[in-house]
Amino acid sequence: MEATQATPVKYDMDVVRWFTIMAVVYLVVGTLVGVYIASELAWPFLNFDIPEITFGRLRPLHTNAVIFAFGGCTLMATGYYMVQRTGATKLWSNGLAWFTFWGWNLIIVLAVITLPLGITQSKEYAELEWPIDIMITIVWVAFGLNHIMTTAIRKTSHIYVSNWFTMGMIIMISYLHLVNSMAIPVSLTQSFSIFSGVQDAMIQWWWGHNAVGFYLTAGFLGIMYYFVPKQAGRPVFSYRLSVLHFWTLSFGYVWLGAHHLQYTALPDWTGSLGAAISLAMIIPSWGGAMNGMMTLSGAWDKLRTDYVLRFLVVSLAFYAMSTFEGPVMSIKTVNALSHYTDWTVGHVHSGALGWVAMVSMGAIYHMVMKLWNTKMYSDNLVNVHFWLATIGAVVYVVAMWVSGIMQGLMWRDYDEYGTLTYTFVESVSAMHPYYAMRAIGGMIYNLGAWIMLFNVVMTVRQATAARSVNTATANA
Repeated sequence: MEATQATPVKYDMDVVRWFTIMAVVYLVVGTLVGVYIASELAWPFLNFDIPEITFGRLRPLHTNAVIFAFGGCTLMATGYYMVQRTGATKLWSNGLAWFTFWGWNLIIVLAVITLPLGITQSKEYAELEWPIDIMITIVWVAFGLNHIMTTAIRKTSHIYVSNWFTMGMIIMISYLHLVNSMAIPVSLTQSFSIFSGVQDAMIQWWWGHNAVGFYLTAGFLGIMYYFVPKQAGRPVFSYRLSVLHFWTLSFGYVWLGAHHLQYTALPDWTGSLGAAISLAMIIPSWGGAMNGMMTLSGAWDKLRTDYVLRFLVVSLAFYAMSTFEGPVMSIKTVNALSHYTDWTVGHVHSGALGWVAMVSMGAIYHMVMKLWNTKMYSDNLVNVHFWLATIGAVVYVVAMWVSGIMQGLMWRDYDEYGTLTYTFVESVSAMHPYYAMRAIGGMIYNLGAWIMLFNVVMTVRQATAARSVNTATANA
């Protein structure tokens, strides 16, 4: 996986360290906002009639914080880390890497300012207005250029599969973002999409599902294919299967967006096509999940003591589950029940909390120890975090599954006279215990994130103090 040379390569890791730390900070902030808005749905008085902190304003801030702030910093940290280690070379441009760090964090600050003020394009996962969209494009392309050029100047003959997943993600997200964000500005804070009606919806979900498919799946599969073998101390189970996984995802995922628009004005055949290919995508997804799991063949005993490896393995279980659940929900008869319900929210968070966040946490713990050349401040706290994350995710997801299926059944239940059995208000009232349960699950998950931040900060301080002592000793 990594080249061994007589002369060790001095990598550009300072920027990776900062991306790693900021990823943990944004994990805490993003999940904290999520807990607050979940609590607002359970106990509406919490909005205090202040527009800037109502659910409608804070919900896009939550999604942007966890997906683009936490997820983006994780992807850039691991992308720059993996491409150097697997290519046995420094970054093509360390200056460009720092540009992506400061540029990405500036974008996040602008999101924190504009979204609570209601400045938004009102597009799922693409809420930020046009000036910020342009900044996103510039910074993302800079990240892509640096990654691809570093791959080009590698000292190894082979391009490891993690880099293929990262580069595939970068290229796909670049043009998906550009097309969906095409708009006519009318002021600095307002614009209108160049698409209209159902075409706008189709383009939006072509982007929306591929933000999940490439940004939140392909990019994090690259992380999985590097960090699971490294943490387990075993070669990837089947390298050929990992390459097949990459190409099937790359060609298959782009067709799935229409399954978000079943029973709408979208032509029926497009929804059917999206559902059919969604079902076919179970095969490569499960192939990838099994590839990660089977990498532990002969090393399962490590799970007793290696808490970082636990994060990575449980994330694969959630990946397998959510990539089965999504295609099933795209089937029209299932979608007729699940559409617009909390079941969809449960599905999204089984992927987000269970797969994306947990594989990220495992990778971050691994990198912190490598980047600062030290052990974690407290292995016990890593274990506590693992259980809080697992329990919090399960509580959250189960609450939304029960709530969603109950919603769908209540909305379509008729009495003997052919009229609806329940009013909409009655269905909302029935959801309250599950909304409270979701908020509690989120609180448990967020508590784990705080523990991770404390552990990482203390580990960095411990490593810095040890380095200072060693330097002083050497100079004495």
